[in-house]
Amino acid sequence: MAMEVATLGGGCFWCVEAVYNQLTGVDSAISGYMGGQIANPTYEQVCSKTTGHAEVVKVTFDNDAVSFEDILNIFFTIHDPTTLNRQGNDVGPQYRSGIWYHSQAQKRIAEETIKRIEKDGLYRGKIVTEVTPAGTFWVAEAYHQDYFVTNPRSGYCAYIIAPKVAKFRKQYFERLKR
Repeated sequence: MAMEVATLGGGCFWCVEAVYNQLTGVDSAISGYMGGQIANPTYEQVCSKTTGHAEVVKVTFDNDAVSFEDILNIFFTIHDPTTLNRQGNDVGPQYRSGIWYHSQAQKRIAEETIKRIEKDGLYRGKIVTEVTPAGTFWVAEAYHQDYFVTNPRSGYCAYIIAPKVAKFRKQYFERLKR
């Protein structure tokens, strides 16, 4: 096994985590925070929009089973990378689109993937996804972990997360964990 870590922010971390936990080759997807100025931030502090943190998911995956490029291709299908500091009704810098790279190879792949997607014209607007070196990952509070699995009938899960997960499951059916 060639384990690797990807750290991604694509709006609410519940949505991103829900998708990657279903992908073959992913060992874990953990919700947390990255990119801010204070240590060990709380959800309330991050939501205050004053810490600089983004809601992110740390995806640990087997690079022999799923490549970093595959991880990014899925990432760009499950969120809108053209909206600055927002995903749908979730607004604020904590919901920004970002790839926090853990190696120069990841940086190169992220930049090449963005260029390819822009060249292919997959989005009307310009991609605003930041590509930034990974910093300290702060694990989010326990109630944020596996939120979609434990709260499938909550309004946010039913109306926001479920359609994203369904789109992912349809598009990547052959890549789902069995």
